[in-house]
Amino acid sequence: MHAEAKGLSMAIHEDSIWEQLNQSRKVPLEPCWLGEVYSINLQADLRFAITEQLGLLSNKGWPVLELLIKKTGAQPELIRAAGLCHQTEAKTWLLKLLKEEQQLKLPVLQALTCWGGEIPIMLLRNILNEKSQPLLLAGLELLKFKAHQLSDELLLDLVQKPLEDFRDPIVLSTIRVLQRRDSAAVNSQIAEIAKNGSETTARAALLALSCIATSHSLTTLSSLLNELPKGPLKEMAQKQLELQYK
Repeated sequence: MHAEAKGLSMAIHEDSIWEQLNQSRKVPLEPCWLGEVYSINLQADLRFAITEQLGLLSNKGWPVLELLIKKTGAQPELIRAAGLCHQTEAKTWLLKLLKEEQQLKLPVLQALTCWGGEIPIMLLRNILNEKSQPLLLAGLELLKFKAHQLSDELLLDLVQKPLEDFRDPIVLSTIRVLQRRDSAAVNSQIAEIAKNGSETTARAALLALSCIATSHSLTTLSSLLNELPKGPLKEMAQKQLELQYK
């Protein structure tokens, strides 16, 4: 009976917190209050909701998040909130965590997305050499923010392993990174996927060349039209070219 009463009390307490959170647009929440009501004993969705509010409070929320991290350790919801707050100290903590906690690598990488342009090349290279699909996808998401800083040669070198991966989602994500560039070297690499990839990735490569829509990419697409064997892909290349010249 005592356990039932304790459970009921906790449920009422959580309901009260939810009510306050739901009113946050009308009545802004104080960082200190959010820190006080947070507990690792709360339901996971409520913990994430509380820490999300702290993350969105930016420089006002980070000091409270830092205290909670010291008190409870690197909880997934605190990692995510550190990314949301966009504070330099939070980035430093996340990068340190990435080196020390192998099991937390995925949530940390996802939290670091907003700092993708500041991620060291060697760290990116290590991530893009991972075998785990979620880690690779997170690394490619980071690369989107870094790609504009890189030469064609370095960018293509970094994505070589993901491009050779047998899993379509990884190759598709890599194509999305490459199609942000317009250069003969990058267009040539996308064309290789159109010729040698799976049906799904080949179609995505043709669409990418069409979406780039520059003289480089259209020349590459035109060359592909002559190289592809008769079939759906050749027809698609023809259609994409026709759309460009309408």
